[in-house]
Amino acid sequence: MNTAPARLLATLPLGTRVVVRYRIDDAVHGATDALGEIVARQTDTCTVRTRSAGDVVIALADVTAAKTVPPPPAPRRG
Repeated sequence: MNTAPARLLATLPLGTRVVVRYRIDDAVHGATDALGEIVARQTDTCTVRTRSAGDVVIALADVTAAKTVPPPPAPRRG
């Protein structure tokens, strides 16, 4: 585990928008990303609410990278 990203996720306030790269059990891909807001946190997990997948529970031990990101752009006017 890379402890710096896990430490970051453990200290950010709920509601912070982040992108998190974490390991998955998939022989082809091995890792995936979650982009969204931190909505819950336990001692060993973090939950990120994404647009496409809903709430994603991520084990902090599986996190390989994480950073805060700016809010999504405003919707385009038609």
